[in-house]
Formats: sequence, structure tokens, C-alpha cells
Amino acid sequence: MIDRTGFILANTRLLAPPLVPEIRLHLAEESLPIWRKTEEELGEMGLPPPYWAFAWAGGQALARYILDNTSQFAAKRVLDIGAGSGIAAIAAAKVGAGQVTAADIDALAVAAMGLNATANDVEIAATTDDWLSGAAPSGDIVLVGDLFYERPLAKRVMAFVRQQAEKGSLVLVGDPRRSYFPTDDFAPVAHYEVPVTRELEDAEIKRAAVWQLRK
Repeated sequence: MIDRTGFILANTRLLAPPLVPEIRLHLAEESLPIWRKTEEELGEMGLPPPYWAFAWAGGQALARYILDNTSQFAAKRVLDIGAGSGIAAIAAAKVGAGQVTAADIDALAVAAMGLNATANDVEIAATTDDWLSGAAPSGDIVLVGDLFYERPLAKRVMAFVRQQAEKGSLVLVGDPRRSYFPTDDFAPVAHYEVPVTRELEDAEIKRAAVWQLRK
């Protein structure tokens, strides 16, 4: 049985993402070492790459928007899908959301979310449930941070957020216009210049926005 907490603590540091210094996360300082260790030490478990170990541009933008618009989230039921490090969920909890539930199919991501929530003195409910397969709760606000990087995944995410919108949820997406982000389906509500690492991105500053699903 893998010691998930031990793996995370051994391969990350508690750092503040540049755009949201109010939040601290267990993040990898370099991408290649943790990518290799995940493959070498955890490969037989079939875990995905360690996306949870990085503060992606879309997630940072979404968290910044939440922290700057506290009244929109106060006392609301918030769902964060593909939550990774939990940066957006943690931001929602910090501004007083009534209930925050974050999902990621990577068990290491869920463990990281627990550590990150503790580091920020907030509570979030984290689960490995695959909401894209249909077993999702309902929320007042649905958050999606940087999930439109693969075509099949993008299609599943869009089906999910449309279902949530039909139930009355407000859908907010943080995204720097990844390859499969359907721009025409969303309206931008905020724009950000996000410092990122060239190890993972094509520039040191990534232009990202927070988008609202059009009705």
C-alpha cells in the first residue's frame, strides 16, 4: 500500500502560487523529477501524471477570481471537478462557501487536496468519484480549472457542465484557451496574466481567463 502522504511530502514544497499568494500548496519545484518518480514508483498502480503537483494557469485564474469576488461564493454549494491540487476549492472555502466538494480521479490528487486544505486552515470534501460518468452531486456553482487539454476529456467535461447548468448551476471555468476549449460556449468574466513555469508551458506568463458557460 502506497504512503500517499509520504510521497507528496517527499516530492513537494509548501509554496504560494504567484497569482494567489494567499494560498499555499504542496507543489513540485521542478516537473521532471516528480513526473519520473510517479512513473517509476507508482506506475503499476495506473495513476495519471502528477498534474496535482502544479499550479496551472487556469486554476490560478479561477482561484484569483474567487478570492476577489467573495460575495458570489458565500454560503454556496460549490463543486470543483478535476480539482488537482484543490486550489479553486480551497479559494472557495476561504471566502465562506457553505459546502465545497472537490473531485479528482487521481488518488494522489485527493491526498494532496487534504494536505493543502489543512495548510490553508479550511475544510473541503475530496473524492475520487468520477463525476464525468454520471454520479455527480448538485451544486450552486461548478468550477472547472484547466481541463480542456485533450479532445475526449473536453467532450466529457462539456456534457457534464451542461447537465449541471440545466439543474441551475453557475458554471465557471478557468482556462488559458487550451487546444480544445470551446470558446463560443463561454463568455469571459475576468482576464489574468499568470506567471507559470517554462518547463510546462510555452511562455513564462500565460494569459488566462475565467469564463462563464453561456445559457
